[in-house]
Amino acid sequence: MKNDGFSMQWIVGILIVVLGGGFLAVEYFLVKWYPRHEQQVTENTLKLLPYQNDGLGIEMQVAAGIYGKVESFSGGVRIYRPRLLGNGPSLTITSQPNPDHTWEFSPQVLAIWETDGVTKGIPRYHFEKTTINNRDAVILQQSRDRTMVMTARIMSADRIVEAVCSVGGEDEALFLQACDESVRTLKLAGPEPPVKAPEGIEEVPGVLH
Repeated sequence: MKNDGFSMQWIVGILIVVLGGGFLAVEYFLVKWYPRHEQQVTENTLKLLPYQNDGLGIEMQVAAGIYGKVESFSGGVRIYRPRLLGNGPSLTITSQPNPDHTWEFSPQVLAIWETDGVTKGIPRYHFEKTTINNRDAVILQQSRDRTMVMTARIMSADRIVEAVCSVGGEDEALFLQACDESVRTLKLAGPEPPVKAPEGIEEVPGVLH
């Protein structure tokens, strides 16, 4: 009986040590290792790498999580990171002539893009009017085939460049950020728009201020 009691205490002691070690390992994983791992994954995904295409007249920085293979086609280029299963993230950039030779998108076109989410019933649609490297631009977000897609359109006097970035099957929040940070670095070759005078100030030739 004494031996049985001693054996039971020994087993209980071993279980306490094993379970305690397991709890410590889980705590280390949750509190220390996993947050550092997540931070490293985020940094590696969002690290910007230079890309230039003289044919399209662009240069930009592309997030490393998207920057993989590069395939050129007539009028554009596709940058993507392949996956064994499903679709990986991708960035497709195309260029088309600007027939109006204006520096800004017309109010009529902007109104259409702004209301497309409602009029066309596009899920998770978001419209943003902005500037990218001093050029008039819009950024659109929408769900397409259950995948979030970001589209940036940037205008110069002779052409309009469109960048379509898909998160694929990756982490949506992280890769939307990767798309956003990438498209906002787009630079178009050629003259920049003329600088507008501040509202309420009229420049008079030959008058010194």
